[in-house]
Amino acid sequence: MPSLYQKIARRPVAYDPAFEVEEENEARTAEALREEMRRIVEITSTDYGHAVRSVHAKAHGLLVGEFEVLGGLCAELRQGLFSQARTYPVILRFSTNPGDLLDDSVTTPRGLAIKVVGVEGERLPGAEGERTQDFVTVNGPAFVAPTAAAFLKNLKLLSRTTDQPQILKKVLSAALRGAESTLEAVGGESATLKALGGHPDTHILGETFFTQAPILFGRYMAKLTVVPVSPGLKALKDAPVHSMGRPDALREAVQAFFERGEGVWEVRAQLLTDPKTMPLEDASVVWPQTGSPYLPVARIRVASQDSWSEERARKLDDGLAFSPWHTLAAHRPLGSIMRVRKPSYEMSAAFRGRFNGCPIHEPARREDIGV
Repeated sequence: MPSLYQKIARRPVAYDPAFEVEEENEARTAEALREEMRRIVEITSTDYGHAVRSVHAKAHGLLVGEFEVLGGLCAELRQGLFSQARTYPVILRFSTNPGDLLDDSVTTPRGLAIKVVGVEGERLPGAEGERTQDFVTVNGPAFVAPTAAAFLKNLKLLSRTTDQPQILKKVLSAALRGAESTLEAVGGESATLKALGGHPDTHILGETFFTQAPILFGRYMAKLTVVPVSPGLKALKDAPVHSMGRPDALREAVQAFFERGEGVWEVRAQLLTDPKTMPLEDASVVWPQTGSPYLPVARIRVASQDSWSEERARKLDDGLAFSPWHTLAAHRPLGSIMRVRKPSYEMSAAFRGRFNGCPIHEPARREDIGV
């Protein structure tokens, strides 16, 4: 059987600290970002009497399955979590990106957070003793901002809408969906329109998800994608979900799917082979696949199950935090966008745990998941 490495036109570049360049005023940006996120969770926790995440607050499905690292990988792909063929328990959380709980007729980009359980190996400082590997992904190949400072500026604009009347957001979302639909009809696309509420009203399980920002991949650097591969999931690509009058339409759609069948996704890695066209410090750039395509490294299998219940939400939504910093040292997040978000992840999880009286925990084995 030919090695998967034969599909890589260029050799992957080994990681060197010189690839990471601290942005001007980066520490100040990280602090301002954390305070902006804190402002969001303080507003929403007061409104709801319950603390939710500062971003991706609304979950649409909470699933438990298996994460199978593939055998037969070439040496360049056998790194960190993917160094040997093995199957782990995994938790999936599907969400949309606002920090408040909105009706699904306010259509925004989608997220998939992945927590692999029972992972052994060297950890990052602050993650010692944990046995999880998290990957946080969004349904777009590139980040919305080229720099941490630009991301902070965008977040400040969006956070000012947190406490605005929902009816205004619904009207705006409908208008933006129309504009995005017109743009796509002529072959275009706007990440800005989608982020503001113009995302197409489609099924969340038909989406392909991306880490957007790079991570360490053992000796190398990479981005990951999570792609639907089972027939039932592939059939949902761009499938409409009519959310008008259905505030939890996406949750209902996920529930209906997993009541009757299973889902399978493929996890693929794209190794950095050209620092000029695949910049580490600008996550807004889509890395070209000409010399380095996404290659399969794992599969996620989820059997038929109840994807939502109050008890499941208490254990897997309130009781867990998903963060790129719950990781093996071999998969450390890279670049300014990732670095400045770390304090915000920590703040959000700690705030939720205190406010809700529900300590956040990290499961070490399948029995700890509790569902």
